[in-house]
Amino acid sequence: MQIIALEKQITTQNKGHILTNTGVWSPDSNWIVYDTRSDPSGDVFDGSTIEVVNIHTGKVKVLYHSTNGAYCGVATFHPHDNKVVFILGPERPTADWQYSASHRQGVIVDVFHPDIAINLDARDLTPPFTPGALRGGSHVHVWDANGEWVSFTYEDHTLSQFKEETSEHEINLRNVGISAPLGRVHVKKEHPRNHDGEFSSVVVTRTTANPKPGSDEIKKAFEEGWVGTNGYLRSDGSRQRRALAFQGNIVTVKGETISEVFIVDLPEDITLSGDVPISGTETRRPYPPKGTIQRRLTYTADHKYPGIEGPRHWLRSSPDGSLIAFLMKDNDGIVQLWTISSNGGEPLQLTHNPWSIASAFTWSPDGSYIAHVMDNSVAMTEVATGKTLRLTPRSDDVNAPRPEACVFSPDGKKIAYIRRVPSDEKVYNQIFVVTLKKNMIKPLRH
Repeated sequence: MQIIALEKQITTQNKGHILTNTGVWSPDSNWIVYDTRSDPSGDVFDGSTIEVVNIHTGKVKVLYHSTNGAYCGVATFHPHDNKVVFILGPERPTADWQYSASHRQGVIVDVFHPDIAINLDARDLTPPFTPGALRGGSHVHVWDANGEWVSFTYEDHTLSQFKEETSEHEINLRNVGISAPLGRVHVKKEHPRNHDGEFSSVVVTRTTANPKPGSDEIKKAFEEGWVGTNGYLRSDGSRQRRALAFQGNIVTVKGETISEVFIVDLPEDITLSGDVPISGTETRRPYPPKGTIQRRLTYTADHKYPGIEGPRHWLRSSPDGSLIAFLMKDNDGIVQLWTISSNGGEPLQLTHNPWSIASAFTWSPDGSYIAHVMDNSVAMTEVATGKTLRLTPRSDDVNAPRPEACVFSPDGKKIAYIRRVPSDEKVYNQIFVVTLKKNMIKPLRH
């Protein structure tokens, strides 16, 4: 088996290290940002610091210490500036306001001014709700390629009191939202958890609690990704400047819930309300801005293995925005990489490997490769040919590359990921990097 890259362990401290599924590299490709949640997958939100490590020296800098009982995590870098955005849980949590999907926010810290966090999104829990403020929690914040708008997933506190949807009120459903730098959003301080935000935030997907079977209605929007570095070209040749691909849960005619690929085209002006106020009401979810267009791209209910499958992953677009990559099983039940045009059509199976794709994935900056884990190795697949290249030797199950992240650097020469490493009779997540030697690349031999 041909080894075609040089692997290096970057972190060594006996504590947790968690990478987000994208955006972990500094703009110069020399630093990696991570959080310090203690469990391997990061499912327990108990991290107290956001840190960066230099991949050449191993030097660690702490960017943020959470205080007053709050926790922090899921950090990503700005694509051009030395600042990071991440989740911050509630300070001074109380019995009725603990960390949860609807009780969290995004904050931004400048690398050169650590521990000074500014609020990304505003929160307003008292009606009438402030346009540009959220009524709940935001999660997994990722800048677009220009470093202007930020995407996130969202859950609503105001409607979380309702357990079943009726004609009189809706319920909380997971949706996708964005924050844009349109000026500081000021909210009234009539609730102790209200706060201002530096960006204006809106929900951009439309969900329904009880989708009609066989329709394009969805009851959950999640795991989104920006489309292209400058949007994508529509079929008529015009450019859609901003769009997000995301997974949407539909109900098939058989009554089964599966995930399909959706896209939402975003208007340039996100301040205009459509049929329902963008800030929502006491009984209605926040509504996408006027001009938002949501489309379903995949229709896989008739497949042998319908719907998006495999490890948890976020949809990722090619840099030119023409293709959206996702994971789905082939007819043999093996999870493969697939792509679909941003304009729709039939999905194309990219990989035909005997092993399932085993992680979230990212595209190389030039769009030539997709990095992922497979068969206990870090690998990358050539988009033009579908051939997969093994970058690290096959590991045993204990210290195999983890599924949460496999992230190309901005210079396209490195990939960051996590392995479990034993130390002092315990095992810890540690950050590793492979540096690519392209003159050594050979196709994987099965």
